Amino acid sequence: MEKNVPIEITADPMDDEDFDVSVEALDRAQRSRLIRRTRTALGLSQTEFASRFRVPVGTLRDWEQARATPPDFAIAYVRVIREHPDLVAKVVA
Repeated sequence: MEKNVPIEITADPMDDEDFDVSVEALDRAQRSRLIRRTRTALGLSQTEFASRFRVPVGTLRDWEQARATPPDFAIAYVRVIREHPDLVAKVVA
């Protein structure tokens, strides 16, 4: 993280993959956390999640690491996955 950038949210000490978030990156980071926490709650690796739900693994990595901002439709998709993972997997199979 750049020096002298105000931190809005500090890293979650219970999440080894979490990171500090600046004010400018807050939206991107919240989306990143939603995706990563959904995947880990399902007990899936990035490769497994990407394959199961038809998301390019490189895109998933970029989203989870906040290198790219997931679009609104992707966030909606992840929210549906979080609530109905088996149904979504069946539909996209």
